[in-house]
Amino acid sequence: MTVWLTVIGIGEDGLAGLGEAARDALGAARVVFGGQRHLAMLPDSVLAERHPWPSPFTDGLKALLARRGQPVCVLASGDPMLFGVGATLSREVPAAEMRVLPAPSAFSLAAARLGWALQEVAQVSIHGRALELVHPHLHHGARLLVLAHDGSSPAALAALLRARGFGDSRLVVLEHLGGALERRVETTAAAWREDDAVAPLNVIAVQCRADAGVRPMSLLAGLPDAAYRHDGQLTKRDVRAVTLAHLGPCPGELLWDVGAGCGSISIEWMRAHPSCRAIAIEENAGRQGLIRANAAALGVPGLQLVAGSAPGALAGLAEPDAIFIGGGVTEAGLLEACWAALRPGGRLVANAVTLQSETLLVAWRQRLGGDLIRLAVSHAAPLGSFDAWRGALPVTLLSVAKDL
Repeated sequence: MTVWLTVIGIGEDGLAGLGEAARDALGAARVVFGGQRHLAMLPDSVLAERHPWPSPFTDGLKALLARRGQPVCVLASGDPMLFGVGATLSREVPAAEMRVLPAPSAFSLAAARLGWALQEVAQVSIHGRALELVHPHLHHGARLLVLAHDGSSPAALAALLRARGFGDSRLVVLEHLGGALERRVETTAAAWREDDAVAPLNVIAVQCRADAGVRPMSLLAGLPDAAYRHDGQLTKRDVRAVTLAHLGPCPGELLWDVGAGCGSISIEWMRAHPSCRAIAIEENAGRQGLIRANAAALGVPGLQLVAGSAPGALAGLAEPDAIFIGGGVTEAGLLEACWAALRPGGRLVANAVTLQSETLLVAWRQRLGGDLIRLAVSHAAPLGSFDAWRGALPVTLLSVAKDL
């Protein structure tokens, strides 16, 4: 089938900023989909039926796909393939049937106004997404461009920066980029006033500056234990770092964190790369609350939580690339269910502290192979007027990869 769908990026300057190809596509279209603001930019000379996106968006997507084969246009802000509807449509419409005519993105326009090299800037969208996605990007000296959800976003971001110890960070709020109403507001996160009026269409530029005494938070495995809220069910820092090294998170992969406790393993798995995904399986209601709080505070609000006990709670979950069993390894049928669910080439890592669970891991290694590791970690601690080594309980770790 030939191209029937044209996705057009449109800026604040409306139709005047469109090229000839976009104008021709609008002239030939039978129907134009878009937000109310975008559709209002069209002059009366565009005769196509106008179809505003409904809520939920999926209803509009069905209506669009029902027009397959007819000349259809979609209007979107800026570059439709950057956090935009174009990326969504590309998962439903073959590339051979769709063309995209982008305008400069809000990020590109903001970088141009500020004189920032775009490849050196973290680009984050909180438009329809959680504000907490900003957390992993907060490092002293870092530059961020944040696509706002609405006019309240700058105040919310300023509050988050203050809470994280980045109150001295410089904020530049850029409104209506590329249009006649373009404006900038410049201040710091500490000085931002809650009642400052900001247009709904804005991008927030952040030049991160950590307050005195604020320690950086690495993206590598092994965050300090104090970074987590927990009730004692926490894979400790040194063991956690080794465990994640054996799990080996790669971009786009999915982890099952079985018996997730406070969620530390799945959270650090997701922090390894923005496209890493994880499902935390936990039956304890109190710990489920800790997982949600930790995931938000550490910048991975997309962590999926399954409330229930394994192996029963594993039924119907997406096929994992890796599985970590941190609790309940002696539960009847758990190891068998996890191994059966793991995709070929995937990795399974299980930790044990008790003699009974360790014995089970030894038996599984004899059956499947892999590495069996015993970790004994000691920390220096006061003993009277001197220091002595205080040892934590040894942890036995089974790490095994499934044959391709």
